[in-house]
Amino acid sequence: MNKIFLSFFLFCTLLVSAQSRQWVNFNENWKFFLGNDSAANKVSYNDSKWRTLNLPHDWSIEGTFSETYPTTFNQGALPAGIGWYRKTFSLPLSSKNKIVSIRFDGVYRNSEVWINGHYLGKRPYGYSSFQYELTPYLKFGAEKNVLAVKVDNSVQPNSRWYTGSGIYRNAWLETTGIIHFDKEDIFLTTPTITNKYAIVEIKTPIVQPLGHPGGYDADLISKVYDQNGNIVGKFSMRLPLGDRSDIPQKFKIANPKLWSIDRPSLYKVITQIKVGSEVYDECSFSFGIRSFSFDAEKGFFLNNQPLKIKGVCLHHDLGALGAAFNKRAAERQLQILKDMGCNAVRTAHNPPAPEFLDLCDRMGFLVMDEAFDMWKKRKNKFDYSVDFDEWHKRDLEDMIKRDRNHASVFMWSIGNEIREQFDSSGTRIAKELATIIKSLDPTRPVTSALTENIPEKNFIYQSAALDVLGFNYKLYDYAALPKRFPGQKLIASETASALATRGHYDMPSDSARLWPPDAKSKNYGNADYTVSAYDNTYAYWGASHEASWKAVKKYPFMAGTFVWSGFDFIGEPVPYGWPARSSYYGIVDLAGFPKDVYYMYQSEWTNKPVLHIFPHWNWKSGDSVDVWAYYNKADAVELFLNGKSLGIKKKIGDSLHVQWRVKYEPGTVKAVSRKAGKIILVKEIKTAGKPAKIELMADRKTLAANGNDLSFITVKVLDAEGNLVPDADNFVKFTIKGPAFIAGVDNGNPTSSESFKAPQRKAFNGLCLAIIQTTGKKGEIVLEARSEGLKTSAVRLRAN
Repeated sequence: MNKIFLSFFLFCTLLVSAQSRQWVNFNENWKFFLGNDSAANKVSYNDSKWRTLNLPHDWSIEGTFSETYPTTFNQGALPAGIGWYRKTFSLPLSSKNKIVSIRFDGVYRNSEVWINGHYLGKRPYGYSSFQYELTPYLKFGAEKNVLAVKVDNSVQPNSRWYTGSGIYRNAWLETTGIIHFDKEDIFLTTPTITNKYAIVEIKTPIVQPLGHPGGYDADLISKVYDQNGNIVGKFSMRLPLGDRSDIPQKFKIANPKLWSIDRPSLYKVITQIKVGSEVYDECSFSFGIRSFSFDAEKGFFLNNQPLKIKGVCLHHDLGALGAAFNKRAAERQLQILKDMGCNAVRTAHNPPAPEFLDLCDRMGFLVMDEAFDMWKKRKNKFDYSVDFDEWHKRDLEDMIKRDRNHASVFMWSIGNEIREQFDSSGTRIAKELATIIKSLDPTRPVTSALTENIPEKNFIYQSAALDVLGFNYKLYDYAALPKRFPGQKLIASETASALATRGHYDMPSDSARLWPPDAKSKNYGNADYTVSAYDNTYAYWGASHEASWKAVKKYPFMAGTFVWSGFDFIGEPVPYGWPARSSYYGIVDLAGFPKDVYYMYQSEWTNKPVLHIFPHWNWKSGDSVDVWAYYNKADAVELFLNGKSLGIKKKIGDSLHVQWRVKYEPGTVKAVSRKAGKIILVKEIKTAGKPAKIELMADRKTLAANGNDLSFITVKVLDAEGNLVPDADNFVKFTIKGPAFIAGVDNGNPTSSESFKAPQRKAFNGLCLAIIQTTGKKGEIVLEARSEGLKTSAVRLRAN
């Protein structure tokens, strides 16, 4: 009788309240304390003296640099520790009898969560998205709720790169009706794609209360919209009663617009549960219609067309912003890569922020979504290996469920350079991980980034669990791979590891500067911690960018490449240790300024005309300078010095640049590219005088007044004639007025110990960067830059 009454009560409650899903950003007005207080999980705890901040938040990036931290220079020589977050909030009475959950997109690391003093759980892995239901413990109306989160990143070292610390991705409060979708289990596939139509299937799990006496009429109604907002598909049915129903939906889309890297067409599906005219839950998401396949001999195909994967590896930090995710910062990174011709990203070596995949869907990037950097065998003393046994299944399942509806995701990687590949445990674990993935997504291939390319020595390969074999480095073995691994599909999952300091040049023609002279010496650079930007320096396990790309380009069976790395990242400063605290691997430096090799890729990976010459033209009298040019769309390039031709050069064989040896004299170096005698492009570099003024260039001058939007302000130190001064290191101070603040500063120097959060920065090789973030209010924003002895500069922006 009691059960019948409860069911009838729930049924009546459902009928009197429209309970559509609410998905509320939960980032604002958290209290934060850096340190540990075991009483901070209690409701009565007084947090009035704690700092108030908004998420996402990374407390490590706010710290000072020191070689004494247990994180070591491999994690950027920045502090970690323990931090607490608390948020006090209220819920309206209308939220009663609904299901309320908190979702965190990423917390690094070892998070524990309490609601109103009740312990909800722990998640050790810092890259997993996870959620807890709060419903049984909530208060409504005038009563307050207290959410407390402990983040413990104190046990170090636990990573080979910079991780950040804290609730560094978005938080969300989700409210649904008692009848609702199990959103994480919704799975969309496109099993049939032709020129005339596509079949879209959606598995739609629905949760309903049990045991009501007479039942009620609930309907599932779905619509598919194209990019213009037109309805192109409909589905409806009466829902069966029961605790849970997995409803298969099927749509036939006529004349589908296929998602591709050049035209990333997206559709949107909105699916609802309705009782009468009231919506009890609603989910919507974008998806793409596309097909892809790998061939052991011919490589990769997207929508039945051959496509060479031109990818990069990316760590998750965003330079001066640290690990704190910002969608605009990620979009800027991807746009810089897109302009270079990049069409794919490997999320090295962990699941990314979900918004990162949204951007890749919209901008046209393929994504190798990677789960782990290690399994049970550690790479650091306290890394994920200590949690692997207990947590790998849950973490992998959560990643696949979260990301499998994204058009951009085309491969799952179960690991990077996993040490179990060298013993039989690798066979067992690889099978287990691949089985987990296939049970949740049988539509995408599984790979792993391997280092051992001898079949009998590689136990992950011997598992037969991989659909595509990923190999890191060892380009000299590419030709042999099809014979060693007959019938296998292949991809260069990591290449290059070439090193460069933006704007620093050691002449390749100088035999004393040919790095590395040998692997054992590890003498890769200079005493001042600079490394040549001529693409003549690389880690002992890697190769130059040019050699790496030529090897992948040469063999059609190699589906493509993922260059290590797209951007410099905080941590892992090979070939150095302290005081270097950032990597040298990037095609683009940490501030987002392209290095010269960027234009080599652009000349190879795009169809737009490219002509780039370097180095700068400020040298000592009598110096012999190597001048290089990257170009395309032309037969040859002619170089001039102060109007005098130094000769015409063209690429021979598989060469990717041309070069001249030039005796320096001040003035102007000019390059002219021609095709059939017609000028294609002209580029000049002039000898710069002393620093005289500052130029500010905003990537965007109109910002959203939402508290999250950013403008990246490039700061150039120029001479009186407007030429960039290539060795300028002037100290620049910033002041800002209006509804914005300085979110970060940088200059791309891997050895700088200046704070990323200070309102000043030294220029490095003529450049530095200020990142401006809106506060949530509208109005004019003025950023001013001053430096002693230089003409002051200002830039005006607006938050709307």
